[in-house]
Amino acid sequence: MSKTKQFDLASLLSEPLLLNTKNYINGKWQKAVSQQTYEVINPASGASIAGVANSDAIDAANAARSAKKAFASWQLTTHRERANLLEKWHQLIIEHTDDLACIMTSEQGKPLAEAKAEVGYGASYVKWFAQLAMQLRGDILPNSVPGRLQTVEKRPVGVVAVITPWNFPFAMLARKIAPALAAGCTVVVKPAEDTPLTALAMAKLAEMAGFPDGVINVVAASREQTAIAVDAWLKDVHVKKLSFTGSTQVGRYLAERAASSLKKLSLELGGNAPFIVFEDSDIDAAITGLMAAKLRNGGQTCVCPNRIYVANAIYDEFASRLVDKVAALKVADPFDDDTQIGPMINQKAIDKISGHVKDAEAQGGIILCGNIEPREGLFFEPVVIAEAHNKMALFSEETFGPVLPLFRFSSEEEAIEEANNTEYGLAAYFYTQDHRRIHRVKAQLQAGVIGVNEGAVASEVAPFGGVKASGYGREGSHYGLDDFLQITYVCEGNLY
Repeated sequence: MSKTKQFDLASLLSEPLLLNTKNYINGKWQKAVSQQTYEVINPASGASIAGVANSDAIDAANAARSAKKAFASWQLTTHRERANLLEKWHQLIIEHTDDLACIMTSEQGKPLAEAKAEVGYGASYVKWFAQLAMQLRGDILPNSVPGRLQTVEKRPVGVVAVITPWNFPFAMLARKIAPALAAGCTVVVKPAEDTPLTALAMAKLAEMAGFPDGVINVVAASREQTAIAVDAWLKDVHVKKLSFTGSTQVGRYLAERAASSLKKLSLELGGNAPFIVFEDSDIDAAITGLMAAKLRNGGQTCVCPNRIYVANAIYDEFASRLVDKVAALKVADPFDDDTQIGPMINQKAIDKISGHVKDAEAQGGIILCGNIEPREGLFFEPVVIAEAHNKMALFSEETFGPVLPLFRFSSEEEAIEEANNTEYGLAAYFYTQDHRRIHRVKAQLQAGVIGVNEGAVASEVAPFGGVKASGYGREGSHYGLDDFLQITYVCEGNLY
C-alpha cells in the first residue's frame, strides 16, 4: 500500500478542532520535544491521515510531572466537582458522536456504525463514574477501646499511567480515565500508536469541559518510541498505578518493570475465548450470539470467541446455518453505510490471520466459506473452518481476526475440559436450554466474563477483566472505581 496519498479527515468533521496532532500536557497542545512526528495511516486505503507527535522519555516525564503537580489540588476537589466535570465531558462526547466516530473509523477501520456505537458505549462509562463519584464513602468501625474513633478512608492512589490498545481506541480510554478522575487521580495517557487521534480528540473535549490543567495528559508515540516513553513512567516513583490493556506478553513485561516501584496494576490481557453450543441449544440464537461476539470489529477484540465448540449431534446443521450468515456479510470500505466488516488494522494482523487459516487447512481443516488469501489492501473475508483440532495454531494463539474454527465435542465434560484448556481466562460463552446445565457449566468455566445464551456481554455496570494469563483487576461497575483507590485506616484516641 502506498503511504504517499493523503486522507482528508478534517473535511469530514463538523468540529475541526477535534483533529489534533500534538501532545496534550498541562493543559497545552505541544509538539514532541524532539520535534519528531510519525504518520497515522488509514487502513482502508493506506493513505496518510496526519503526522502526530512522536514522543520520547522527555515528553513522558513532562506529562508525569504535570500530572503530579495537578494531583496536589485535584485530590482535594469535592466529589460533586469531579462529578459535574465528568457529566460535562459526557455531554460533549454525546454531542460530538459523529465526529468522534469519523476519526475512529479513519484511523482504526471499523465500520462507521460500529464506531458510533463505541462512542456511546464509552460515554456510558463516563456517565456511570460521574454518578459513582458521588457515592464514594468510607466506614466507621466498631469501637474497640473507650474514647477511640476508628475510621476507614478511601483515597486516590495518585498519578495513573493509562496505556490502551488500538481495537477500541475510545471505549478503552473512557473506562480507564473516567474512574481514575472520579476517584481523584490524575492521568498520563499513551494511546496505541495506530490510533492516537481518537485519544487526542477525547482530550480536546475534556479541555472544553473545563478539567484543570494537568489532570489529563496525553502523549502519542510510534511503535518504535512507545517503549521509551512508557519506560519513563515505569521508572517514575510518582506514577503510582498502571492500567494497561493489551497482549499478555507486554503485560508480563510491564508487571516485571513496575515491581521495582511497587506500582498498583490493572492488566486486561489476551484472550482465547471458548464458545460452546450444546445439543439442546436454540441454534438460531446461538448463531446470532456468535456473530455478535465474534465478528464485531472484524474479530479484532479480546473477548472474541477463538474456539467454537459444537456438539456432534448438531454440528453439521450448525455449520450450514452459520455459513449462510457469514457468507452474506459485506466486507468493504468502513465509511459505506452497509459495510459489516472493514479492514484489519495493519499488515502484521493480516499475516497472522492468513497464517492461521493456511495452517488450519494444511492440518485437515475444511474451509466452508471465505478466502484463505487476503483481498487487496488490509481486507480479509470471514472464514469458517470445519474439523478444527488442538494441533492447529489457532487453538492456542489468539487469531484476532474474522476466522471461525468449529471444533467437535461429544459430552458436557469434554466441552468444559477443552474450554479451560488454555492459559487464558478472559471470556467464555455457552448456549443451552437446560437450566441445570447452566449452573453446572458456569461454575466450572475459568473466565472473568461468562456469557450464558448471550454473545454481547459488555456493560458499564458490570465488572470486566480476566483470570489466569488474561490478567487481573476489573474495569466498569463499582469494582472498577476501587482499583483507583487506596484504603487508609485512621485511629483517633483520647477523645473522652
